[in-house]
Amino acid sequence: MHMTLWEDAEQIIRKSIHAVLPDEAVREALAGREFGQGKLYMVAAGKAGWQMAKAAADILGDRLEAGVVVTKYGHAKGEIPRTECFEAGHPVPDENSFLATQAALDLAARAGAGDEIIFLLSGGGSALFEKPLVTGEELKDITEQLLACGADIVEMNTIRKRLSAVKGGRFALACEPAHVFNIVLSDILGDPLDMIASGPACPDSSTCGEALSIAKKYGLRLSERAMSLLAIETPKTLNNVETQITGSVSRLCRAAASACEELGYEAVVLTDQLSCEAREAGRFLSAIAKTHQNTGKSLAFLAGGETVVHLTGKGKGGRNQELALAAAEGIAGLKGTAVFSLGSDGTDGPTDAAGGYCDTDTAGKLAAEGISIFDVLRDNDAYHALKKTGGLLVTGATGTNVNDVAVLLIKRKREELS
Repeated sequence: MHMTLWEDAEQIIRKSIHAVLPDEAVREALAGREFGQGKLYMVAAGKAGWQMAKAAADILGDRLEAGVVVTKYGHAKGEIPRTECFEAGHPVPDENSFLATQAALDLAARAGAGDEIIFLLSGGGSALFEKPLVTGEELKDITEQLLACGADIVEMNTIRKRLSAVKGGRFALACEPAHVFNIVLSDILGDPLDMIASGPACPDSSTCGEALSIAKKYGLRLSERAMSLLAIETPKTLNNVETQITGSVSRLCRAAASACEELGYEAVVLTDQLSCEAREAGRFLSAIAKTHQNTGKSLAFLAGGETVVHLTGKGKGGRNQELALAAAEGIAGLKGTAVFSLGSDGTDGPTDAAGGYCDTDTAGKLAAEGISIFDVLRDNDAYHALKKTGGLLVTGATGTNVNDVAVLLIKRKREELS
């Protein structure tokens, strides 16, 4: 049966997300691992925290003494034996973030020499796993400033870890003398351990000088207390931690490319290190679409990573929705062409969508409604525009988080193929 571009996109999304779910990754990390006679504790933090914790708890069974999970609102899917589950704010931490993190610190304080803490970490942990050294109100304000000015994730974490009692290796220190087995689901380009969720169980490679430079670069409004904390160095060595990375955006890209090939596309992964403004990435993909219109082949071009959005308006949307919508004008009128982009966790910005989809008809549909794509992007209101065209990608919480993937599809019918 001939499938539409939308149906192809749905299948690619489903198969690529399935390939990076954390369950099997956790099982692989724990398979055959021998634990001592001490007590086993578990702490999970991040948007994939519940899923990772459930897999670990199923494996550990009665060996698990106690656990704490903190994940994003709507991401906990039920009870886990001997484990207290919290849902909290993301991308801005809230009081539930602080309560959950204190519960994790209380659990860590119970662990002694010979005990082990299995620490399951995934993207989103920077906001979800937090005990601030400034007021919660100021921490929220600083986080919002960083998001609004377009700071990348490394810059954000360099600042936030110095304002926290758990980031930048400080949680591992709080676990001493217990041993920490850190299983990490990476959501940052290049998998830098000290930056994933701001590295609660990893020595920090960033410096005070870098933090102060970032504050100056973006003109951050900081209290005297916050400025003094930026000048205090974070732990550079940790002796009680073993770390294993599972999953990454490169695996997501490979899975998406494989799904494209199963549908008959020739797939090219352009990069798994995408880092630029969302709308520029969308326009770039539309330019690629124009170049390859007459090759006589069904083609797929993929880019994984994390784009940024500079807030210039007060609309609703996310980086993946902006990327897709920014491609709409460039691919308007082309034959059999679509661009879609999604966050692997199932959420894109403060919306219920995972991302956005645009094809050759999207720009025309919006024009017929009197809607200017330029104005929509200026107001950061991609969500409502895509809702009108049926271009919102809604997956619900997926239970994983290994960053984003954007896909350009150029589909040719069998009789058109050269």
